[in-house]
Amino acid sequence: MAVRSQTIEPSLRVQAYLHRIQFSGRLDGSAEMLAEIQESHLHAVPYENFDILLGVPLSLEIDDLYRKIVENGRGGYCFELNALFRWLLEELGYPVTSLMARFWRDEPNPPPKRRHHVLRVEVDGRFYLCDVGVGGIVPRRPIEMLPHTPQTQGSETYKLEQEPFFGWILYEFVHESWRQLYSFTDEPQLGKDFTTTNYWCESSPDSLFTKGAMAALRTKEGRVTVSGNEFRVFAGDSVEVFKPKTPAAYHAALVRYFDINLPSMDWWHRCAAEKV
Repeated sequence: MAVRSQTIEPSLRVQAYLHRIQFSGRLDGSAEMLAEIQESHLHAVPYENFDILLGVPLSLEIDDLYRKIVENGRGGYCFELNALFRWLLEELGYPVTSLMARFWRDEPNPPPKRRHHVLRVEVDGRFYLCDVGVGGIVPRRPIEMLPHTPQTQGSETYKLEQEPFFGWILYEFVHESWRQLYSFTDEPQLGKDFTTTNYWCESSPDSLFTKGAMAALRTKEGRVTVSGNEFRVFAGDSVEVFKPKTPAAYHAALVRYFDINLPSMDWWHRCAAEKV
């Protein structure tokens, strides 16, 4: 059944999650509430792969994800972030379906394998694509699932199209042309359907997630990113680029820009020192 406007009484765990993402809007089950929650999430919870670099096995169990992201103030990547985001939306009364996507942007050997978790959310009989699990630029607000319909969010424009084999394809408008971002079909996925792909992403030497540090977070001014040992701070049309030269300096930058306080920097020399 579709969500109707209502007053939602959140549990203590949901209240803590909403506090974590600094959401203080009206809890009425609306499409606008959904959009504000997604945007708040992207500004508060970083995309990051530091547990993979630390050799900490990833868990997709909700209690473990809640402890990591809400209680310990960490981030994660798509299989973690969108799994917990789904839990939050369902707790708030939204019908949510998990889907598996192929990530086309920067794919060196297309077509890409299925390795991305996205969400389809229903509100008052309409369906929206929601995603808080990408490190690059992605829609900050849900995209209504209508084909051939450009949807502009600030300086960014997206659209969905449909293709017989790859299903829905999300496009971004970049440099005066439409480029594929990712694609997905309508086959619902269970939580356990992501475990095999999640294991490959966190452990395979061919996985981009095992090759070096990644982090990203939207900010009021723009966004801040990490790639290996390079930090980039975007603000409007300007960008500051710097490379910390010691583990201590790297750790301090993570705390400053992402509020991430790692228990160990033992991986730094292996994954980032050669890029100084």
